[in-house]
Amino acid sequence: MLIDDIKKSNIEAMKAHDQNSRSVYSIIVSRYMELKTNGSGKEVNDADVLSIIKKLDKELDEEKDSYLKAERPEQASAIDLQKKAIAKFIPEQLSEEKVRELISKLDDKSIPSVMRFFKTNFQGKVDMSLVNRVARGL
Repeated sequence: MLIDDIKKSNIEAMKAHDQNSRSVYSIIVSRYMELKTNGSGKEVNDADVLSIIKKLDKELDEEKDSYLKAERPEQASAIDLQKKAIAKFIPEQLSEEKVRELISKLDDKSIPSVMRFFKTNFQGKVDMSLVNRVARGL
């Protein structure tokens, strides 16, 4: 599972005294544990972990912008290191051309059907807002 790889990376970062990587991995593990123990009884899978990582990636972008506006480049560069540490866990996203190609092959091109197809088959590997925009444009 993806969370196991992140836990291993966290341990490696701890051994290497890499504070930036360790802090971002610890956040992911912590959020995973919160999700796992929230009482819903739902099994947490790789798609959920990927969602945590992507949300954290966006949060880091916002944090970096704040540091740059406050003229604190050293903290902004630390954010870059953290983003680099989690980038290896984010799968390559489908391009707009690939999304168009996949939609064109579908029998039912209605928005709900297209969205369901991509959510089922490409969860975490495609930006759903891109899918929506492409589907509406066809």
